[in-house]
Order: sequence, then C-alpha cells, then structure tokens
Amino acid sequence: MAVARRSIAKRLIRAARSFFDPGVLMQPFRLLHYYGYTHVKQRRLLTLGRDVRLAPNVSFANGERIQLGDQVQVGARCSLWAGKTTSWIRVGERTTFGPECFVTAADYGLSAGARITSQEMVERDITIGPDCWIGARAILTAGVTIGEGAVVGAGSVVTRDVPAGAVAVGVPAKVVRMRA
Repeated sequence: MAVARRSIAKRLIRAARSFFDPGVLMQPFRLLHYYGYTHVKQRRLLTLGRDVRLAPNVSFANGERIQLGDQVQVGARCSLWAGKTTSWIRVGERTTFGPECFVTAADYGLSAGARITSQEMVERDITIGPDCWIGARAILTAGVTIGEGAVVGAGSVVTRDVPAGAVAVGVPAKVVRMRA
C-alpha cells in the first residue's frame, strides 16, 4: 500500500513539473507566432480544388497566384512561390509532389553593376499539367511547363519545358524516355 502511494505521489509530482515547465507555458505564444509562417497564413489565399492534400509544413509565397487542381498532393517541406506581382503557379488535377520540391515563378535580374536583390524580378508563369509526378527535391524554375502525365525525377532541376508523357531527369533535367 505504501509503495502504491509513493508511486502515485511521484506521478503527481512529475505531472506538476511538466505542467509548470517554461516550454509548456510558452506554447500559446509559439502558436501565435506559427500562424504567420508561410504554410499557415498563405494557405487561405490559395485556389484549391477538391480533396487537395498538403503536408503541414508546405511553404507558399503569394498564395493568391497559386492554383492547385483536384486531388493534388504536396509533400513535406515543399515550397511553391508565385511571383510578387504577376506570375502564377497552376497545377493540374491528380499531380503529386514528393518531399522538399521547390517551385518558383520568379527570378532575380542579372544585370551587371547592380546588386542582384535590388533588381526587378523577372516573373514567368509555371504550368504543371494533370497526372504529373514531381520527384523528391526537384526544382522547377520560372517559366516552365510540365506536360500532362510527365514525370520529373528526384533531384532534377527543370529549366526547360517537359513534354506530355515524358520522363525528365538530371541537372539540368533532360527527357530520357517517354512513358509506355
């Protein structure tokens, strides 16, 4: 009986310590800060089709110019960044992004004699057709179009259009075959 009481007392002490832990007391403030992250606040601005699945830590920029079709799946730690003023990212239905993909619809200017970050950005739309598969850690640069049913291999950097039904891999991505 005494052993049971000591065990209960130890549990109550541990519970009290965990409740008064500074980390626990700071959690409401962390949640308020978390709301401003690009995967929370920007999500309200997206145009989403039905049954879209987004990992909880996806990052969006300029979400008002990102359109995801029905049943699109976006994996963990992906970033979809539309341009600041004009360029869109449009993704067709049933397209799947593996983890850590990066899609950007804007590039910095490259004129000599001026700071890169001070130059006007060059914005170009990105269009990804339906039923595409974008492999893990793939990068899609501004202005590319990925055709219907295309596959972009993991770790590839897409700098040019990928035709429908093609499998493109590498840095820069090149078509290696057509899907059978």
